[in-house]
Amino acid sequence: MSSANTHPPPPSTSSQSNENNNSSNAASAAYLCTHANPSIVTLATCNLNQWSLDFTGNVRRIHKSCTLARNAGATYRLGPELELCGYGCEDHFLESDTYLHCWESLAELFDLGSTDGLLCDFGMPVLHGGARYNCRVLCKDRRVLLVRPKTAMADDGNYRESRYFATYRPPPGSASGGGGGGVAGAAGSSYGGETDMVLLPPHLFSRFHNQRYAPFGTQYLHLGDGITLGCESCEELWTPRSAHIDMALRGVDIIGNASGSHHELRKLDARLELMVGATRKCGGVYLYSNQRGCDGGRLYYDGCAMIVCNGRVLAQAKQFDVRDVEVVTATVDLDDVRSYRASIPSFGIQAADAAVAVGASRRFVRCDDVTLGGGPGANVTADGRRLHPRPEGSDEGIRLHKPEEECFL
Repeated sequence: MSSANTHPPPPSTSSQSNENNNSSNAASAAYLCTHANPSIVTLATCNLNQWSLDFTGNVRRIHKSCTLARNAGATYRLGPELELCGYGCEDHFLESDTYLHCWESLAELFDLGSTDGLLCDFGMPVLHGGARYNCRVLCKDRRVLLVRPKTAMADDGNYRESRYFATYRPPPGSASGGGGGGVAGAAGSSYGGETDMVLLPPHLFSRFHNQRYAPFGTQYLHLGDGITLGCESCEELWTPRSAHIDMALRGVDIIGNASGSHHELRKLDARLELMVGATRKCGGVYLYSNQRGCDGGRLYYDGCAMIVCNGRVLAQAKQFDVRDVEVVTATVDLDDVRSYRASIPSFGIQAADAAVAVGASRRFVRCDDVTLGGGPGANVTADGRRLHPRPEGSDEGIRLHKPEEECFL
């Protein structure tokens, strides 16, 4: 086919002027492009009012949050810590039935289509190698991409996580510790290197892509469109050697933090300072999800899921509310993250040091057939062009209650 048939003739100068005027009026809201931009993604996080051991109700609320996220055009959804079983199960975490029912709940979410076209980050306990772990399970299209265990337990105040879970330490020679890499193939069953693997219950998951194993460890995901995504859990944000620092130095674009954080006076201020400070120093998109309400114990979880990018809050859910499910989304251009990091010389020096560390290039799981940017969540105009909301966000929308208000709410 000739070039004359593939490219329309250039418009006249007057028509170009009119088009420029029209586009400038709409530039503050959106911009059009003929091809999907893989660096532009819509991300979702949520507050969920989960109940301990209410597996049926928890699945229903999780599925609703996935549906709301998908309807909002999101391609990634983050949920709270231990959302499948509820955070406050206490000594029920010592019972094997709790772990089995969580796997059953995950399989039910697959059957419901919760992960169809949506990369979901679920929270559940996992029994692996004789130890109990508090884990994140990253899934898409009814396939488990990675099981990521928690590396720092919360044991202060009302928390007793070490009573129920082991602190994960990467075994020698694993990809998490810098010894090997893994590949998540199209069928979900092709993995390479010396990645630690967790067995999925065959009677539940063999019917999904015939998957039997999934990578297990502190790796991050390297997706087919070049986007990188990692996660940390609750207490890891508060530790001196937070996981997000190492991931940022390795170029991870998106980091999700799933929490089961109960309410304390002014605790939200501390959370916000940590997340804003982390992304202002390291760059990146940081999503925070939390439970909200009482889950059967004596504690109240105060929600306030949010999305932060390069030190700016883009979206924030309510801290106190009666809704069981609340989802917030933000559309971001990941090129802004990369430009932000590149503008900090000292960050570049430390990132270069991290890149040459032993095994640094193998601390991710390749998912060549999984993408986030420019996916089906992008709006399409009548003539086939994709419409992407322009990334926006302002710290002016942050809602922090006064101490007096917190006491009454």
